Amino acid sequence: MNQIKKIKWTASIILIVVTMNSSIMGQSKTNSNKKVSTSIRSIHYQNTKVNGQNIFYREAGQSGAPIILLLHGYPTSSHMFRNLIPILSEKYHVIAPDLPGFGFSDMPDRTQYSYTFDNLAKTMQGFIDQLALKRFAVYVFDYGAPVGFRLAAANPEKITGIVSQNGNAYEEGLSTVWNPIQKYWNEDTLENRDALRSSFAIEGTKFQYFHGVKDASLIAPEAYIMDQNFLNRPGAIEIQLDLIKDYKSNVAMYPKFQEYFRNYKPKFLAVWGDKDPYFLPQGAEAFKRDIPETKVKFYDTGHFALETHAAEIGNEILKFLNALPN
Repeated sequence: MNQIKKIKWTASIILIVVTMNSSIMGQSKTNSNKKVSTSIRSIHYQNTKVNGQNIFYREAGQSGAPIILLLHGYPTSSHMFRNLIPILSEKYHVIAPDLPGFGFSDMPDRTQYSYTFDNLAKTMQGFIDQLALKRFAVYVFDYGAPVGFRLAAANPEKITGIVSQNGNAYEEGLSTVWNPIQKYWNEDTLENRDALRSSFAIEGTKFQYFHGVKDASLIAPEAYIMDQNFLNRPGAIEIQLDLIKDYKSNVAMYPKFQEYFRNYKPKFLAVWGDKDPYFLPQGAEAFKRDIPETKVKFYDTGHFALETHAAEIGNEILKFLNALPN
């Protein structure tokens, strides 16, 4: 990337961050293996090292309150929780990291870091261990779901409950939009890989935000613009293509996730945008098959349901969290 492009990209990110922070004030800090006491009203912007990688995360709520870990999806970051965190942090200690390669966490070169969902989960396991999280609920969305379900299955004693917002674990939840991706899974060719590149343009990013949304004026432009700026970084698209290729490992693990659900029956809430073009309502209902007491709530919106229904979803999550064991 030449110097002019680099300056433009950096300026764009600075502008977006200034916009993002205009309504929510916080402080940037570096975590150095010591617990930070957070105030209820403030969101703190933190960093910690996990296996040599910088992991950025947002933190709010009182230290010592029950913890909820928020795991974002593609192509976004913990920024997607900007409207939810203030709702939950009134009573709960909220922690929302950016996955490696996303948001403000490190994006190591794909020759130095394996961009697979197993490895993302390994890094998040290190994050949990680094912050010494002993008991917590987890909110999963999109890519955060296979990461979070791996963590839950590996740490069943830590999980107080699971909230899935359009985070799938059943094949019936996959829509036909996945067909070109499945073709790449089945035929790992450069032609099939290149055929997916157009989805990383701004049109593809905006499609995820706007499809199925009745009132487009509810979609904050900084959300998809910031996501796109991160996707436009040199090397980012190749990383995302690696993750798309590896998503087949998540489908292969669906039976193991379901076994975990059956064996441990964690308290479970599914909050679902029912116009999601990727993950169908059938995927939400399917959780009841393995966890009969699952509560499912549908919202008349698309994939990024928090953009349009943060208050409604937040209140539903509060009711769910209030009934969980400590």
